[in-house]
Amino acid sequence: MADPILLRADEGAVAVLVLNAPASFNALSEAMLAALEAAIADIAADPAIRVVVIRAEGKAFCAGHDLKEMQAHRGDADGGRSYYQALFDRCAAMMQALAALPQPVIAAVQGIATAAGCQLVATCDMAVAATGTRFGVNGINIGLFCSTPMVALTRKVAPALAFEMLSTGAFIDADRAREAGLVNRVVPPEALLSETMALARAVAAKLPAAIRTGKAGFYEQAALPLERAYALAGARMVENMLDPDTDEGICAFLDKRPPGWAPRS
Repeated sequence: MADPILLRADEGAVAVLVLNAPASFNALSEAMLAALEAAIADIAADPAIRVVVIRAEGKAFCAGHDLKEMQAHRGDADGGRSYYQALFDRCAAMMQALAALPQPVIAAVQGIATAAGCQLVATCDMAVAATGTRFGVNGINIGLFCSTPMVALTRKVAPALAFEMLSTGAFIDADRAREAGLVNRVVPPEALLSETMALARAVAAKLPAAIRTGKAGFYEQAALPLERAYALAGARMVENMLDPDTDEGICAFLDKRPPGWAPRS
């Protein structure tokens, strides 16, 4: 029996999703998309999970869509149009569900993250990359502009860099990706998992209600004009201040003691 294409291993309050198709460089095949959709839905409904880590087996994090699978539909009655539309719609829905997770999501990236694989990294809230990792949206090299990966990429890096990557197909290395804001940290390959999990545990140790409220507000305010952004943020802070656990957190800080937060969903 073949190994599952996606593995999940929870470590305390951290859910670790592992792309497990190294032979295809963890391509976002139909099976991989379906597995990710199911895992994201399960995690969204699980209040015990505070942070999500996405990592991959093999030499590559993710090489994007499965081109062999896509090419197989060239012979469809409509030349593949309906299949391609459904595929890109499905991938977009998965990416949006990932972004909408109340829990922060961290990518642990090695090897390459290209096309929709780079989109996956850009969709995560944070990323840690191994030294030597390369990032690209290089569909243009085979005549396919990476229009859907562009959506996530342009929300993470400067427009000029994004367009350069999209129009030349050139890769950027991990250090350039960090400078551009695509990844948070660059670490030696042997430290990739430990450093990613350390970051995940640091976030998981915070008050879950505050993190969930903060993540939602972080992205919502970014799409608003300045005045409306401050109005939204102020209202969120009021609700956060009224949470009994926040009261406990502030009292604990003033009393110079650890907060006594009781576990709750």
